[in-house]
Amino acid sequence: MVKLTPELIEQCAQYINPVRDRELDLRGYKIPVIENLGATLDQFDTIDLSDNDIRKVDGFPLLKRLNHIMLNNNRVCRIGENLEESLPRLESLILTNNNMQELGDLDPLASVKTLSSLSLLRNPVTSKRHYRLYVVHKLPQVKLLDFRKIKQKEREAASLMFKGKKGQTLAKDLGKRSKTFVPGAGLPTEKSSGPSAADISAIKVAIANAKSLDEVERLKQLLQSGHIPGKEATSNGQDRPEVETEEDMEM
Repeated sequence: MVKLTPELIEQCAQYINPVRDRELDLRGYKIPVIENLGATLDQFDTIDLSDNDIRKVDGFPLLKRLNHIMLNNNRVCRIGENLEESLPRLESLILTNNNMQELGDLDPLASVKTLSSLSLLRNPVTSKRHYRLYVVHKLPQVKLLDFRKIKQKEREAASLMFKGKKGQTLAKDLGKRSKTFVPGAGLPTEKSSGPSAADISAIKVAIANAKSLDEVERLKQLLQSGHIPGKEATSNGQDRPEVETEEDMEM
């Protein structure tokens, strides 16, 4: 991965693109975080951050000129709040082939009143029930969604679907957000607190009695799989500590 530094920004390609916008090309550096864009001195209409490892759309300084952002082929799963404060002229946000999961994850874009074009093609969120009508309802300023013009019939259908108390309830049900991992919060306490004192003692005894490197490696693999030496043969495995696995939640 390459950190997005002022030096990298200076050495990257800058040119006038086919639509006569001044563009900064930051494609393909495996950049993990958007940062240091103040070094652009707000000289660009378009910034291309495609083909990187960015997970969250945020970290922008005040860029009054910037109106097009391309983030194709990243790992974006979250959109920061209040983007309009940093990007008061943002018109187009291209998030093709990312990891946006839930409809509610798109809600922060509702405050970006200048946004008229949005692409979420090849994101899991596009397979959600009522995806397109939800976006039409929540982001009425968007005119082009996934490179398809939003038709008046779609606006009418969205208005009807989310009308009244039933519509509000439906919007709330559909608009859940992805759970985000916060270190030290929301984790099971009993089963993820580590081995007990007895387990640690069993581990030490097993390692001390190991007679070869192969046996040490076997013990290591056994421990990594969640099995405590000395418990494998007890009660047909009923006494083995239960191991829980969790999906690695994106920060």
